[in-house]
Amino acid sequence: MTKKIVNKPVRTRFAPSPTGELHIGGLRTALSNYLLAKQQGGSFILRIEDTDQKRLVRGAVERLLKSLQWSEIEPNEGVVLSENDQVVERGKYGPYTQSQRLNVYKKYVDKLIAEKKAYYCFCSAERLDNLRKEQQKNKQAPKYDRHCLNLSRDEIQAKIKAGEKYVVRFKIPEGTTIFQDEVFGRVSVKNNTIDDQIILKSDGFPTYHLAVVVDDYLMKISHVFRGAEWLPSTPKHILLYQALGWEKEMPKFVHMANILNKDKKKLSKREGSVSVDDFKKEGYPREALINFIALLGWNPKTEQEIFTLNELIEQFDISKMNKAGGVFDLDRLAWISNQHIKQMSIDKLYKEGLSFLIKQSFYQDFVQKNIFSDKELQKYLKKILTIEQERLSKFTEIGVENKFFFQTADELQYNLENIYWKDNSQESTKNALQEVRQSLEEIPEKEWTQKNIQNKLLKLAGDKRGDYLFPLRWILTGQGKSPSPFEVAWALGKEETLRRVSLALIKF
Repeated sequence: MTKKIVNKPVRTRFAPSPTGELHIGGLRTALSNYLLAKQQGGSFILRIEDTDQKRLVRGAVERLLKSLQWSEIEPNEGVVLSENDQVVERGKYGPYTQSQRLNVYKKYVDKLIAEKKAYYCFCSAERLDNLRKEQQKNKQAPKYDRHCLNLSRDEIQAKIKAGEKYVVRFKIPEGTTIFQDEVFGRVSVKNNTIDDQIILKSDGFPTYHLAVVVDDYLMKISHVFRGAEWLPSTPKHILLYQALGWEKEMPKFVHMANILNKDKKKLSKREGSVSVDDFKKEGYPREALINFIALLGWNPKTEQEIFTLNELIEQFDISKMNKAGGVFDLDRLAWISNQHIKQMSIDKLYKEGLSFLIKQSFYQDFVQKNIFSDKELQKYLKKILTIEQERLSKFTEIGVENKFFFQTADELQYNLENIYWKDNSQESTKNALQEVRQSLEEIPEKEWTQKNIQNKLLKLAGDKRGDYLFPLRWILTGQGKSPSPFEVAWALGKEETLRRVSLALIKF
């Protein structure tokens, strides 16, 4: 039975900006919100934060939702994909897109101004830049000097009437702001170190600081998961909650440790493949990516390393989140991915991996030869997957190291001298292969199994396995490293195996 962590309903939200692909940092945020909501029988909400209109990317919302859908982390409220892949909104707290909520934000900005908790600022960019330079020159922290704080109502109206651009700033009160973060613990910040932040921009759009507070309150969000880089902004948000009279309804703050690169610096979107779509295209199973992302900053405090999504839901615990950043290690991702692939049924591996294999040119060339019917080809591919499964770390690796499966006997290229075991002569090698062919011919077609092939050949070889199996591997695969000749012969089938042995003997 799930232990309830709060008395009120758990409502978590993922609130990305539609400025590009879903970054793995965003996926971790979405996952943490999803795990807690599912575990507690709550709601997972997707909100779109698009107040920075200059950075919006067309189609980003659709791609973001499809990335979440592929990851099986789908919101049950907010901005969602319909059955025909249209972006729609679902839930009673909408709109869930911030650009459609401007009248909501304006209402609370006006309230703060009326209560003298916020004020108009008409300072030009030039003045602000000069102020910043002067403060830096005097080794002062850059901070607005409240030049516009005491403008009279008539002065404000005159400036607005004259068409002067303005922003609205929140007046930071005196005192100290103290709050409890669920990961980093007690945080205390002196208010005189906090700048009078802009809460409404000159284009009429709110800043993140105002919008996130208003939306989280109105949408009854119980927990806010976000990266540790937002920890310094939290006092600003708490002060806004207090100014609006909502301090009793504040959510719990959960600041997650940053994801780091191998140099222990924060992972950047500019560092190659770090979007969910990139990892999808590279052929990592969704289960592996989710497993890997979950362990970046969260430790189950057990020996278990491989998790299904349901196991993550069951075991997720905020108290086990780390303060130290998790290193994004592709080698570890590959290992986790390999573990998940090894646990797949062959039918699932075939279903998941086929779309990657069919893009390979060697596969396309093979199919054009029309060697198999569709049913025979499927059976053949599942044999190959059975052999490769233990070694795969992603679907794009299928067949790449074993292209001999997709070649005919006369297409194999190898030098005859390479196939001799140690100091064996050409004649002894030929004799060994002739014995191999005879032994394999004795196995009935219906009994052509790995076990029977292995037993037959090991009985033939006795204590001289290298004399028989080393050259057999070469003539079946055209390479010195491959799966065992028993596996290869089983997958190729009796007819193709004997053809490759016979063609090799002709070369002697």
